[in-house]
Amino acid sequence: MEAALYLVPVTLGNTPLSQVLPGYNAELVCRIRHFVVENVRSARRFLRSMDREFPIDECVFFEMGKHADERLFSQYLQPLRDGFPVGVISEAGCPAVADPGSAVVAIAHRQGLRVIPLVGPSSMIMAVMSSGFNGQSFAFNGYLPVEPSDRVKRIKALESRAWNENQTQLFIEAPYRNRKMLQSLLSALRPATRLCVAAGITTGQEFIRTRTIAEWKRQPLPNLDDIPAIFLISK
Repeated sequence: MEAALYLVPVTLGNTPLSQVLPGYNAELVCRIRHFVVENVRSARRFLRSMDREFPIDECVFFEMGKHADERLFSQYLQPLRDGFPVGVISEAGCPAVADPGSAVVAIAHRQGLRVIPLVGPSSMIMAVMSSGFNGQSFAFNGYLPVEPSDRVKRIKALESRAWNENQTQLFIEAPYRNRKMLQSLLSALRPATRLCVAAGITTGQEFIRTRTIAEWKRQPLPNLDDIPAIFLISK
């Protein structure tokens, strides 16, 4: 197996691995013993779901979550410099996309280390695919401001970009605030602006709808409490 930094996608929820991940991934990952992970517990659970006999106790895990010290990230790649493959695992979806793994990948490139992305689900790409919006030009904007007036200003700025540049705008919210986000969007956006809500992608709770703001206002709001969602706006 080539000594490289393998970017290992995981499921977006309680979805069978065979539904969203190729068997080739498991063949490679089961040969890796060093992992840089967003959360050790969820990474261990994922590896065991991939192979019940996975030798967890033989593995070394380096954590890169929100409280990790990025000054240590270069040290996490020492096994790779010593000739061993290293895997990067996020909590959901593809690592290094809206994820701290990007800092580890950047270090690998600076040090001339091989980086290999593996195939797997990306909620952002799948949301764009299923929205009916411009897939040639789109931007992911992360979380919007929590303070109401700042949030409205940001929403209107993204709407202007969507209309003036024909660029699809994506953003997310903490799942428990999805309903408030929907209410803010319906209040701030123009009636003709199109809004897509893509929630629970690939899971049994999957909900994907695209409507104009005027159409959304005529429908009961979906119950998306505690379901990871991506919001997309377009002209």
